Amino acid sequence: MKPRTKHYGDCNLIGKNVERIRKERGISQKDFISRLQTEGLDINPTSYSKLEGQLRIVTDKELFYIAKALNLKTEDLF
Repeated sequence: MKPRTKHYGDCNLIGKNVERIRKERGISQKDFISRLQTEGLDINPTSYSKLEGQLRIVTDKELFYIAKALNLKTEDLF
């Protein structure tokens, strides 16, 4: 995994936590995106990267699928 080179933004509250949890579980960004797409969330790598970097707003649908893919409650991502 290559390290983040840009600073985090302030467009959402969960991006850093999603990235931390994903990495703690040893899941690559590519594999996690595939998992989300398999679950039914149509998201591309650039959009997902911006989500983790807190550079864009997270939709309620994305929040739901991310929590589901990580086997967490949505509030655990905050």
